[in-house]
Amino acid sequence: MRWTVHGHRDVYASEWVRVTLDDVEVPGGPRFDHHVVHFPRASVSAVVVDDSRVLLLWRHRFITDTWGWEIPAGWADPGEQPVAAITREIEEETGYRPALVRPMTEYNALSGISDMRFTTFVATGATFAGPPADHSESSKVEWVPLAEIPKLAADGQIQDGPSLTALTYYLAVERRS
Repeated sequence: MRWTVHGHRDVYASEWVRVTLDDVEVPGGPRFDHHVVHFPRASVSAVVVDDSRVLLLWRHRFITDTWGWEIPAGWADPGEQPVAAITREIEEETGYRPALVRPMTEYNALSGISDMRFTTFVATGATFAGPPADHSESSKVEWVPLAEIPKLAADGQIQDGPSLTALTYYLAVERRS
């Protein structure tokens, strides 16, 4: 069943995010206001692999006040293609330059409340290009054995949704094909 959208009203807007209050109606059900979070730029992430290892960043997220391992991720700049954006993000965040970057999967991160859409890539052949350009991204960058990813996730050391999604997809689907 498809909901009917009768209109939108901006609640907040910045260069990072826009929040609307949408007047919606559920078929055979009520009509009500629903908050929607819009992201103006494409979101990208990458599983950077080298044989049996994956390149991860150890970082703190102030919103949840948690530390954890994450894959490189970010937003495409206006007019920038997603593959160029993730190639740039990988080098900025990790100091490694991938030789090959190819699409792996796309998904809606929070489809019940947001239009945030991620394109996730697999990057291979990464060589060290120098220290990360963006020192605010992480406390450390490490190659972690892929075999350790399930335990790190189970122990709560990988909590970031895009990282969990991409790593799980890579291990369950991409690596096996």
